[in-house]
Amino acid sequence: MTAIPPPGAPPASDSKPSIRPGSRVRLHLSIHLGDGTEALSTFGESPLALTLGDGTLTPGTEQLLLGLTAGGEAEHIADGNLLFGPWREDNLHWLAKTEFPDTLSQPGSLVAFATPDGVETPGIVKEIQGDQVRVDFNHPLSGRVLRLRYQILAVADPAALP
Repeated sequence: MTAIPPPGAPPASDSKPSIRPGSRVRLHLSIHLGDGTEALSTFGESPLALTLGDGTLTPGTEQLLLGLTAGGEAEHIADGNLLFGPWREDNLHWLAKTEFPDTLSQPGSLVAFATPDGVETPGIVKEIQGDQVRVDFNHPLSGRVLRLRYQILAVADPAALP
């Protein structure tokens, strides 16, 4: 049985909160490269839980979520340069092989480095020549065409948060 509002009462709103800056969101996300290779997926695993603006996702990735509501799904083709920063030639560096673990295998290996201020940053080995190793410190998804798929499970309006 549906209740009928009294005359003059505002209509009941069935609208769900939409994602906006500061919203708390639970979602599934997958990112595929242009060739179909899956780079990341939470489908079939625990969903991501985040607050827009908390740094979990890049600002460009968050921008694609704005306006979506719980139960919604979306798919976007996007430029990795816009989502993860531009690919830059000056982020390729030659380093001494002695700076790497003895188990350094081959090009394509992902290696973690500590910056002088103690922040860990990943690099991908591009080539090995003698006692030198060329490492790419660009974000691995920069410079690529990406397909992102979202499934929004829950959205909490930031105005309703404590």
